[in-house]
Amino acid sequence: MHFDEKKLNKKYLKAQKRVEDLKGFYSHLISYIVIMPFLIYVNYVTYWEFKWFWFTLFGWGIGLVIHGFMTFGYNSNWEERKIKEFMEKDNNIK
Repeated sequence: MHFDEKKLNKKYLKAQKRVEDLKGFYSHLISYIVIMPFLIYVNYVTYWEFKWFWFTLFGWGIGLVIHGFMTFGYNSNWEERKIKEFMEKDNNIK
């Protein structure tokens, strides 16, 4: 296997993981959008005086936001940019 083939294979695997991450996030989002109105309805029908759906709405919502940050590269893109920046500075100093 040549260097270019290894590099291409690595890029393919990275892209494949990215697609899986996106698919996971969007299915998480769709479940949230579909299930939350149902839970609100169940709360409304059973005992509307105590609105327990807020606990699920916020708890699951926080999980969804964290999943979104992880999926859309909030941490990894920043880390990659900083690594490249430090490497470039190091090369310029030498």
